[in-house]
Amino acid sequence: MSMHECSGESQASCPEQQFDAFRQSYYRCLTRRADALFELTDALLCTQGKVTDLAHLSLEPEHHRGYGALYDAVNHGRIDLDALKSQLGALPVPKIPGPDGREGIVLAVDVSNWLRPDAGCSPGRAFCHTYARNGQAQMVPGWPYSFVAALESGATSWTALLDVVRLRPGDDATAITADQLRGVVDRLSATGQQQSTDPEVLVVMDAGYDVTRLAWLLQDLPVVLVARLRSDRVFYAPAGARRGPTKGRPPRHGAKLALRDPATHPDPVHRSVQELERYGAVSTVAFERMHQKIDTRAGCKDSHGSPPLIEGTVIGLNVEHLPGGQPPKPMWLWASKPVPGDVREVDHWWSMYLRRFDIEHTFRFLKQNLGWARPHLREPAAADRWTWIVLVAHTLLRLVRPLVVECRLPWQQSMPLSRLTPGRVRRTYRRVCQNAVHPAKPPIGSTAGPGRPKGSLNRVKPVIQPMGLAHYKVK
Repeated sequence: MSMHECSGESQASCPEQQFDAFRQSYYRCLTRRADALFELTDALLCTQGKVTDLAHLSLEPEHHRGYGALYDAVNHGRIDLDALKSQLGALPVPKIPGPDGREGIVLAVDVSNWLRPDAGCSPGRAFCHTYARNGQAQMVPGWPYSFVAALESGATSWTALLDVVRLRPGDDATAITADQLRGVVDRLSATGQQQSTDPEVLVVMDAGYDVTRLAWLLQDLPVVLVARLRSDRVFYAPAGARRGPTKGRPPRHGAKLALRDPATHPDPVHRSVQELERYGAVSTVAFERMHQKIDTRAGCKDSHGSPPLIEGTVIGLNVEHLPGGQPPKPMWLWASKPVPGDVREVDHWWSMYLRRFDIEHTFRFLKQNLGWARPHLREPAAADRWTWIVLVAHTLLRLVRPLVVECRLPWQQSMPLSRLTPGRVRRTYRRVCQNAVHPAKPPIGSTAGPGRPKGSLNRVKPVIQPMGLAHYKVK
């Protein structure tokens, strides 16, 4: 079967045609310096070993232009992001079976930082919260990026990256994340991958997000948010009926639930115990219709101008042991669905939260193998452009994944599709890419320019940019 012909299969089900179609649509999204940007994407995937800088990518056979054209494309190219996001949303998104047997979409949202401590002339940097090798927290200047990825079932290092946004200093991170998730869900609904009869989209996130406010901003979408809670959080049950006289303001908060104080824990509505090989006995408790006290300054107000009561389900996890011999600690989660269907749905929520750590493998692959945070770019617009190139490169690896099962190096053993890693697919990408569609035009021959006159100096000094005040946890 050739790369361009799939007898008896539609384009949606044929990996070869789907791979070629996305390459052509990606090329049409490049509205300036399209040829150089497209060849840079292929060179990024075809190079052997880890990417350390941009200049060496111009030496790859897939890049037919010099390093000057490469940097010019990164600095002054243009990508139609709206069209590219639509193309990413049209690709098949992995789904995970739920407790009722129906398959649903599980999204993970997280922030990863491009640290730039020595780039004093680069604007838009913020103080990023990082951890040193000795475990001490420190603040390092950099560019934080918020990623949204669809997760796969099972233990895997693959995720489907769907969107990325750079968080600027002074931005409302919660509002930006809400707009980002809204755009992803809307694109999935527009392409028919999320329909009204499908299970709600499950969004898992870490403890750094204001999940209560996110649930308020996304209450009109078919999503369920699941986030980890800090152990010092306090929740309240519904107020119930009025006590005492009938005059005065009705009560808003009921019994108190302090996560650190077991004496305040009521009887759980759901309780289960499971045996897992990695964690041993996992006991789960769930408390439904729990809410927090919200300050009106948080941006959440009802029609009367008062802070709303955003109810959800508090989930507590206790494991028998942790990998590496670490002492186990209770973990608390909050789901934006006030009343879960049954205990199977609660177990599905916390098991999907554990799948959230797959995006950490994606961040590691982007940084260590594809060199996402390695180029020393000054302008944040160029950093955004390079970030989207890396995201498209990861998407091409995901699309070419079914085509490299038997296309391997001579000394490599055959491996099933479920065990292929992004690194293994990237090492074989060049062999598959040779038969793929190459819409980029060949370069036009020209002579070198005169360059800067001898003895002249660059008198334009860069401006030292001020630092932002935002804080983002590094990944």
